[in-house]
Amino acid sequence: MAREPLRLLRATAQRARTAAVSPLRRFRRPSHTPSPATTLDPTAHTTLGRTTLDATAPNTTAPNTTALDPAARPRPLVRAAGLAAVTVLGAWIGLLVVGSVHISVGPMDTRMALRPSLTGGTKINVAPLGALELDSHHAPLRLDVAVDRLDPVRSQALVDHPERLSGLQDEVASDITHGTLDLAFRSCAAVVFGATALGLAVYRRPRRALAAGGLALTLLTASGAAVYATWNPKSVLEPRYSGLLSSAPSMVGNARSIVADFDVYQRELARLVTNVTQLYEATSTLPAYQPDPTTMRVLHISDVHLNPAAWHIVESLVRQYKINVIIDTGDTMDHGTSAENGFLEPVSDLGAPYVWVRGNHDSASTQRYLAGLKGAHVVDNGEVVTVGGLRIAGIGDPQFTPDRSAAAAGDAVEHSAGRRLAEAIRDRKAAGAPVDIALAHNPIAARETDGTVPLALTGHVHHRRTQVLPGGTRLMTEGSTGGSGLRAVDDGTPDKVQASVLYLDRDTRRLQAWDEIDLGGLGLAKAEVSRHLPAENRPGATPTPTTP
Repeated sequence: MAREPLRLLRATAQRARTAAVSPLRRFRRPSHTPSPATTLDPTAHTTLGRTTLDATAPNTTAPNTTALDPAARPRPLVRAAGLAAVTVLGAWIGLLVVGSVHISVGPMDTRMALRPSLTGGTKINVAPLGALELDSHHAPLRLDVAVDRLDPVRSQALVDHPERLSGLQDEVASDITHGTLDLAFRSCAAVVFGATALGLAVYRRPRRALAAGGLALTLLTASGAAVYATWNPKSVLEPRYSGLLSSAPSMVGNARSIVADFDVYQRELARLVTNVTQLYEATSTLPAYQPDPTTMRVLHISDVHLNPAAWHIVESLVRQYKINVIIDTGDTMDHGTSAENGFLEPVSDLGAPYVWVRGNHDSASTQRYLAGLKGAHVVDNGEVVTVGGLRIAGIGDPQFTPDRSAAAAGDAVEHSAGRRLAEAIRDRKAAGAPVDIALAHNPIAARETDGTVPLALTGHVHHRRTQVLPGGTRLMTEGSTGGSGLRAVDDGTPDKVQASVLYLDRDTRRLQAWDEIDLGGLGLAKAEVSRHLPAENRPGATPTPTTP
């Protein structure tokens, strides 16, 4: 019986302890959620073993902000942007690592690959000759084709049996087709693998990783659709070739064959590969350019501005392209002084007749001196010279800019000079001897000849431009063949040295095609040649009349 009071006392003490602790349990986080350390409010106090809390004391237990504040949750747009970034980066890495195929194209071993690009197109790298670029499509993917080596066994077989060259283009076209299909499948696998692997490494969740892989495949499919929608099989008509300047004409063929034969992309790409094979076979020197016998070749230069390197470039172009006539649209000098006349001496040794029209930096003294040089022909005041079978008329620039004693007359005198030139051309046409090419230094003057002549050549502005005027005259403005002269050393980026080779039909004297030649400026060594055709000379186009 004595133990009964003891049990009652222990029970009473247990109830007291429970009553003291139970208010705190309401502030505890669930047992499955990690809770921060509990901090009691200073207003809490303990009396006779009981803990009481002030009802006015703030609850200092940290709330679950993620559950209570929706803004604290990850935003859908941010999550989507992150997934897109992981997808693009993973797909790009996948293409770089495994997105290429090695195939044999005729006698050559090549490597084909898809690469991310803002402009698209096709680039054919032909080491050590350079690269050939085609505007074949507009999509965020570029097709790279690299020629790794020429197989000696297959090449020797072609040398021993030249009759096989006739079927080489079909063989190359078939090889390119199979290689493209193989590349498409491999690229799909590469982008899916790359995006999935990177997604798994970043998110560590299989579902997110698979979402990245699926999105990568979707992007590649969309890019392929863009390639298909913008595919331009006639891009082979106007390639851009960089590298060894002397090999460029052999790569693209002569102007006559381009007009006649370029109609199917694969076959003509195969033809380029065939020409590359022949280039590799030439061990001593690169094969010389063999122009069409019925094609006349005119070299258009302008704005030399006392750059002595220009004469060496012109001489090289004359030799490589077998130029028939050189046309210089002025500003050969900088100040037009008699002391500069000695700079003109190389004109007689350039290897082709030289036709010149005065620019605004060329003086009357310059013109008189040049007219006395062997092989030089000066045109002015609407006079016509016949050189290499071409009738060429021109008028000198009415302004002489370096002469500070005379105020610049502005565009009005340029328009007036152009009208005088146009009137002289009309008179020649009425007399039964129409002019083939009109020359003026300033494009403003040349515009006045619209409708009187098929082709007008100018310079002055130091950048190249070609346009067909409303009356049908094609106005071609050349850049600076002197790279803007010695003043270019003051610029952070030297101007390009530019010239153009014009291909004209010998019978009609109409423009068939032209090559735009860009060389690096002072201190640079880059060369690029791009082939262009007039719209009327493209396959399937309606021929233009032979009279302006």
